[in-house]
Amino acid sequence: MKNSILFLLLLVLLFPAICRAQMTVDCTGNNQGTYSSISSALSAAGFGSTIVVVAGPCTEDVYIAGAKNLFVGAVWGQRITLNGLMSVTQSQGVYLYGLDISVPYADGIALYESQGVVIDSCTSSHNGGAGLNLGGGSEALINGPAAFDFNLGGGITISGKSYVETGWAGPIDISNNASSGVLASPGTFFSWGGLTVTNNYPTGLPGAAGSGLDLSQNSAAMLGSCNGPIVVSGNQQGGVLMVETSQASIFSCGNDLLVANNGPFGVSVGFGSQVTLDAVEVSGNSGPAVDVYSNGQARLIGANNLHNNGNSADQRSAAVRVDGNSEVLLRGGQITHNAGPGILALVNSSADFTGVSFGSNTGGVIVCDTSAYMVSDATGRGVSCRTPHGLGNRRVTIQRHALPDWKAAKTIQAKYRALAKRK
Repeated sequence: MKNSILFLLLLVLLFPAICRAQMTVDCTGNNQGTYSSISSALSAAGFGSTIVVVAGPCTEDVYIAGAKNLFVGAVWGQRITLNGLMSVTQSQGVYLYGLDISVPYADGIALYESQGVVIDSCTSSHNGGAGLNLGGGSEALINGPAAFDFNLGGGITISGKSYVETGWAGPIDISNNASSGVLASPGTFFSWGGLTVTNNYPTGLPGAAGSGLDLSQNSAAMLGSCNGPIVVSGNQQGGVLMVETSQASIFSCGNDLLVANNGPFGVSVGFGSQVTLDAVEVSGNSGPAVDVYSNGQARLIGANNLHNNGNSADQRSAAVRVDGNSEVLLRGGQITHNAGPGILALVNSSADFTGVSFGSNTGGVIVCDTSAYMVSDATGRGVSCRTPHGLGNRRVTIQRHALPDWKAAKTIQAKYRALAKRK
């Protein structure tokens, strides 16, 4: 939450109460006294300027560099097509509104060394690169309706310790990209709901990934369904992947949060990474609902529902597979109707669980190899695992996330709405 608070404070500082200049763009050339392109208006824009595009489409590449407190967008409530890229470099406080961006040879929106960027009611789809690409410690707030679909380089790519957060309005769709829906390496992605990440797939191109969310190099993600449902589904290489000491918190807070029908896993965490699931439904994935390996850690608390995952043809199939010096802790929830055991623990791994309801898993409650252990309240039929002592089942305090204060961001949106109404 620290990053979110700093982001909003930056927005307040960068958007003063009065904007200095307002310019009108008509890319069709039909209105006299207007600029004929966004780029020509930018050449005359200064600090605090507002550029309103009243007619399009605009066919140009737009480069914003060294700008501060700049608004660029369509008339409020309308949309403008931009056939070209939108590049924002070394800028602070740039607000983009109502743009439908598509470019076959590059990223749709590219941010580099830019902070306080707001992407409001925009789409960036059918691009040759990513829909949105952030680097150099950039920061962006995305407000819906928004879409980052059918991009060859993935939906959203975050690198250089950059940061993306979704706002209070949806829907936001990240689907049908020829790589991961969200790729962070390293970076941070926060969503507060109203999000779909579906049907992303690899193309066979070098470096192409295909998970819904792909986190590496100490990246972080938070998915919370506070402002609407979150669905991560149909991604060919898996739902949510964390490697290289990355971490994620995935939780429901009033709306459904579904990780379903993905490729080899629902949620995968390995190589020193960590994940927390709270009241999440993980179902119909062709591999484990949760796969924890290579010194990974998973915490499943609250009313998680893991069902109908796995593949009966796979000897290592399970709802929760914990392998290679890894740990899983479960408190409450349901694990039912999965192929294989509810929990499969292998190679010096451990499972600590209590209050979990198991039912109709084809391999029973838990199966361990000779090197793995469990600490649990489970006994009797379906339990095939050693318990080293009777001192486990520690109490776990559940800390719920709170929504950020959107007042500053909503004030900025209201300011653009007032400036960009058709006269």
